[in-house]
Amino acid sequence: MTVWARPERGTRGPAAVHSRADLTAAAIGLADQGGLAAVSTRQVARTLGTGQASLYRYISSRDDLLDLMTDAVTGEVDLDVPLGGDPVEDLAALASRTKAVHLRHPWLPDVPPEPLRLGPRGLDYLEYALRAMSPVTLPGRSKMEIVGLMNALVAQFARAELQLSRGPAARQAAQTAYLSEAVAQGRHPYVAAALAAPSETGLAQAPQVLFERTMRRVLTGLIAPALPS
Repeated sequence: MTVWARPERGTRGPAAVHSRADLTAAAIGLADQGGLAAVSTRQVARTLGTGQASLYRYISSRDDLLDLMTDAVTGEVDLDVPLGGDPVEDLAALASRTKAVHLRHPWLPDVPPEPLRLGPRGLDYLEYALRAMSPVTLPGRSKMEIVGLMNALVAQFARAELQLSRGPAARQAAQTAYLSEAVAQGRHPYVAAALAAPSETGLAQAPQVLFERTMRRVLTGLIAPALPS
């Protein structure tokens, strides 16, 4: 039984002091500060000032905590933005808002992916994305796969952006220097040509610019052929 199918509080033992929302907020706070490794039922109980055993009145495992945490931060994605009628643009905008949530909660890209890790807010998110694709003549399963691929790309780009922001500047400079020296030797002409070509937005590739361009290209390839002519 998933955490969503169980009563919010157990019925045995003394009256519950905390709520499921309290557990979720404590777990998110721990993860925001120390990553997923910092989240355990013991640490959540300590944060709430209660015994570890009391948490099992609300959840049955750490996986339940991950479900609660993921759904709670999914609720931070603004789904009140009106749809414009262009599925590619609407999904690209949704992807950008989703990536912003990943960057606010750096542990989110590290949550083990599960196809059905959906709570109430996750279902709202999926409903919004599928509504954005209502003009697309694809089976429902294919549309859900597009949403899954979009979110996988969001997580990957967020993870790369977070790593770039944390990485030592000296290491990044050393990697750039190595790449320049390697292609200058002439054994990788296609790599050299690709690196020498001017970018579409100038020499500097801001992470968000790269993300938006890539997302639109991917979504266009998946959706455009199935749009009414």
